[in-house]
Amino acid sequence: MSESIVRVVNLKGGYGSHIVLKNINFEVRQGEVVVLLGRSGSGKSTLLKHLIGLYQPSEGEVWIEGKNLVTAVDDERQELLRSFGVLYQSGALFGSMTVLENVRLPLDEFTDLPEAARNLVALSRLKLVGLEKVAREMPSELSGGMQKRAALARAMALDPRILFLDEPSVGLDPVTSAELDNIILQLSHSFGITFVIVTHEIPSIFAIASRAIMLDEHTVIAEGTPADLRDHSRDPRVRRFFHREAEPDEHKKQPHPA
Repeated sequence: MSESIVRVVNLKGGYGSHIVLKNINFEVRQGEVVVLLGRSGSGKSTLLKHLIGLYQPSEGEVWIEGKNLVTAVDDERQELLRSFGVLYQSGALFGSMTVLENVRLPLDEFTDLPEAARNLVALSRLKLVGLEKVAREMPSELSGGMQKRAALARAMALDPRILFLDEPSVGLDPVTSAELDNIILQLSHSFGITFVIVTHEIPSIFAIASRAIMLDEHTVIAEGTPADLRDHSRDPRVRRFFHREAEPDEHKKQPHPA
């Protein structure tokens, strides 16, 4: 069995005094594509923000490649944050920079490579996502799917072993979403990159996930392969999610936690 590259231990957190997550425990092994899923408001994106260090948990630990992100400070924390890549839901490309300059940005900030070398590395990352021909174009000239792929290339600029993706398929049509799924699988299979992906897109979950972790009511309620969860879970919340079924009326009358 491959090593644990991400480990979450007894995590509790949220926004200030508003608790969104509690008693979160799971591991991600090297080379896996793990999806964090659940209905809207289940805490998926909040959990991701804790995993990448944007939020500090009120309790618990987040271990990345054997180092505790929660207790790391100063240079150790900065080094740890640079050890993984992040694709945000919006893509977050800078409109005033070319596609190549956007992808090169982490190299500009965190390496001493000469500009020619940085350009070569950035171009190689664009080639991995099929965008080397648009390197000199501006983000506004790209389609939504191409912008997501460019942002993915930027997330890989520093050659991380882990990539965290927040709703990568949101706003994309089914064909473009499937193309992005294929790129994720190619990167996983060819380079052994570990992916942790927040999504609620059922087709993508089955296309890319080696394992799924489902959140509801502040915590993890199910874990396994997508097929196992869909076909064998006894939890009605899991069955409803995978079979796209509405909640019974008696549940809708009760306030549901965030």
